[in-house]
Amino acid sequence: MPQRAKGPRLYQRKDTGLWVIRDTGRGDRSTGTRDRREAERALALYLSDRDKRPGGPAQPGEMTVAEALTLYGEGHAGETKDPVRIGHAIAALVRWWGERPVSAITKETCRAYVRGRRKPGKRHPDTGEVLEWLPVAEGTTRRELGTLAAALNFCMGEGQLLNPPKVHLPAKPDPKDRWLTREEAAALIWASWRNPDAKHLSRFILVSLYTGTRKTAVLRLRYMPNTSGGWIDVDQGKLYRRGQGQAETAKKQPPVRLPRQIVAHAGRWKKRGARWVVDYEGHGVASIKTAWATAVEAAGLGETGVTPHTLRHTAITWAMQAGADIWETAGFFGVSIETMMRTYAHHHPDHQQTTVRALEARGRKL
Repeated sequence: MPQRAKGPRLYQRKDTGLWVIRDTGRGDRSTGTRDRREAERALALYLSDRDKRPGGPAQPGEMTVAEALTLYGEGHAGETKDPVRIGHAIAALVRWWGERPVSAITKETCRAYVRGRRKPGKRHPDTGEVLEWLPVAEGTTRRELGTLAAALNFCMGEGQLLNPPKVHLPAKPDPKDRWLTREEAAALIWASWRNPDAKHLSRFILVSLYTGTRKTAVLRLRYMPNTSGGWIDVDQGKLYRRGQGQAETAKKQPPVRLPRQIVAHAGRWKKRGARWVVDYEGHGVASIKTAWATAVEAAGLGETGVTPHTLRHTAITWAMQAGADIWETAGFFGVSIETMMRTYAHHHPDHQQTTVRALEARGRKL
């Protein structure tokens, strides 16, 4: 028998100590106080205001952004191909938009969100308190605002919201053209290998450079089929980037043949009894943030914009520089032809060669 909705009630957040009003299907509404009595008065006002609302779909001024996001999260986000990413986006959106009404969504407030969005940087080593807040890339805020737009459309489609405003997204950022030279890659591998606490990072770097696989997928790789991530078949020399039963997302993860060098590396690692490809003391690795930062500095690459994703960019760039077929390369790395042409094709030795030859063969000098 299904549980009955509990109705509006107070809940104290463990992270901030603030009391919030939790109302099933309407999202959490902060009372702005840590005092129980003040929170109870806020709940009474909320109930009074809610009872005055007419039934049926709400106008943009009658629904908060938090309510719209909660409805979307509970009613649809779990059915998407990447619910974890949607969950992160919703959490970031709620922190900023919170109790603002949907009607507050304008071009200017969307721009303000992009300007004001921050992520935790340095933390206190003992208390974990955030000591520094860092700006977030526009590509991230663009995806988050896209989630907000999807939430409003969902609410409208479900008959819960009328005339939702347009969500204004920042311009799509230009693709990054930072890739590693062979010397830089070697320095990064050596910096991680000589650090006793970061030898696992050298495995991550090698797999990433030889396969161009995304960070999370590399960290989940094992040597046997599983449901949580991909695996390397050492005997067949193949890489399966997705786990069994995992749905394909927009970030393609096709199975591929492996270069002989990484097959040899993976075979040696497997013989040592490792279950994960990127292994640390017999266990998988959830994060390489600290090890990566240390290795980048030790390799002399600090402040150069090198991130784990740079390894994927490097792998594709090297393939193009070596003259690989653009269609095969797109399939191997799970990249669209449009992205290959826009971001990587200019690295190919034959890029625009026929056009240049045609111009050179016009038969006379200018």
